[in-house]
Amino acid sequence: METNRIEYKLELTKDLDLEKEVIAFLNYVEGGVIFIGIDKNGHILGVSDMDGDMLKIKDRIKHNISPSAMGLFDVVSELIDGKEIIKIIVASGSEKPYFKKKYGLTEKGCFLRVGTASEPMPQPMIDKLFASRTRNSIGKIKSNRQDLGFEQLRIYYEEKGKPLNNQFKRNLELQTEDGLLNYAAYLLADENNNSIKLAKYNGDNRVELIENNEFGYCSLVKATKSVLDKIEIENKTFATITSKERKESRFWNSIALREAIINAFVHNDYTRELTPKFEIFDDRIEITSAGSLPEGLTESEFFEGFSIPRNKELMRVFKDLELVEQLGSGIPRILQYYGKESFQFTENFLRMTLRKNQLKSSTLSGGQTGGQTGGQTGGQTENVTLQLSDRQLEVLNLISTDLKITRKQIAEKLNINESAIQKHINVLIEKQIIERIGTYKGYWKILIIE
Repeated sequence: METNRIEYKLELTKDLDLEKEVIAFLNYVEGGVIFIGIDKNGHILGVSDMDGDMLKIKDRIKHNISPSAMGLFDVVSELIDGKEIIKIIVASGSEKPYFKKKYGLTEKGCFLRVGTASEPMPQPMIDKLFASRTRNSIGKIKSNRQDLGFEQLRIYYEEKGKPLNNQFKRNLELQTEDGLLNYAAYLLADENNNSIKLAKYNGDNRVELIENNEFGYCSLVKATKSVLDKIEIENKTFATITSKERKESRFWNSIALREAIINAFVHNDYTRELTPKFEIFDDRIEITSAGSLPEGLTESEFFEGFSIPRNKELMRVFKDLELVEQLGSGIPRILQYYGKESFQFTENFLRMTLRKNQLKSSTLSGGQTGGQTGGQTGGQTENVTLQLSDRQLEVLNLISTDLKITRKQIAEKLNINESAIQKHINVLIEKQIIERIGTYKGYWKILIIE
């Protein structure tokens, strides 16, 4: 049934009724969803021209609504009960009031969601919203450089089969109203002065810095991909050997980690001339972006996936390049793997802390015997969490893959000397994770049993 956030339409009509519903959700604090192919009673009838209708919807929203709604909506197809319908996801806009270009800032042009209906917005409300409209955005701030190149952006669009034409700066809203390049263009240009820091520490605090990577000074898309690639390397796979199988896990859930990184880039408040920061510790990764919750969005709405894109120009480009999927899907996707306590809001920053998966095992107690290979004798198992360094996990992974591997072979694979390898092996033996059976022609025994 229809709600304050859901609107059903049987078909796409030629009048401006669709625009009215989109505008109402843009002006509504929570945004909303419009379904085409479902009648007012909720009966699913489907649409006959899926591709054609989707193109018309995108074109109408682009050309008939002001301010620009690009980056604030998604048009996707869904299959329900064997019938194809169209789903239009609309985010709450930050430049209210939105209106039909044909009628301007009048009660005929502005609408607001009231209950399950889209009602004309009273003129006093229109005037008040317009007077307080957010103008301090990366789309309205003029770039301090106008000699910007966009070859990197061109390459990324060509890779997705979407080559940029000569009007791309205007089409992607990289210009101010007077035709100058804006701050969004500056962020996406081949060269800029924005540095992206990625630090790695030894331990669980910031005392001992062991890596200080610096990305940036390039297109924000390229910087994003560089950070994703670097953290993908850091997100190592480790193995848990059970009595029946070898299970592989990663330090962090890959889906949630990717969403957290991209969320930090897209929703960072660049008007403060600050960039996202990424920090890796032994037990966690911290991702910090400038700017707290967008105005008008509560924490509960944030966690439910309501979306008010802070930088709609960046959102548009990241969606074009398939770095972002549907609007409002990122936070719910992170919450599938990490709790709400992973998010910390302050007046000026949002920090996501993703705890590292620890290698869990069951140690043998009681009458364990050295020659036993399939289980345990006597006693009970006790669940513990093994605190191992990255290098010790790498050694354990190699041993679990090849129980006959030698210390020399491990050293060659990890490109470090044998004496260092022996120290890591000694730790694994002391923690009763592995055991050496035999000498020169012996083999390793894994003592991790779930």
